[in-house]
Amino acid sequence: MTRLQARELIRAAAQARRRAVAPYSKFQVGAALLCRGGEIVPGANVESASYGLTCCAERVALFRALTSGHHEFLAIAVVARADQGPMPCGACRQLLAEYAPDALVWVADSAALRAVREFRVSELLPAPFVTVPSPAPAR
Repeated sequence: MTRLQARELIRAAAQARRRAVAPYSKFQVGAALLCRGGEIVPGANVESASYGLTCCAERVALFRALTSGHHEFLAIAVVARADQGPMPCGACRQLLAEYAPDALVWVADSAALRAVREFRVSELLPAPFVTVPSPAPAR
């Protein structure tokens, strides 16, 4: 990954943030997923009055990418107005572990886009649930 790709991905996440639908929390989050072929797929959080139906920006970007036929991901950027950038929630970490296990994760505060923190998905969720265990033999 080059610094230019990282900056471009952070910029795409910041732009996606502007399209967030967050009428309840007012916490706008944008994400951008870099696919192996170079395509960038953005996403933004969408809230519901029934909070459990709310969907994070990371999952919106991931679901858009997967349903567009992308299955290999190099990195994801997540941007919001949060000191040191927003960290993905547990649900997002789980889905990233399943579908983008080798991806880099870049987070940045929308007020300080040059201060980017970098993680690997495996650092964020070290023991993900990614396979269904084999059934126990019948006795």
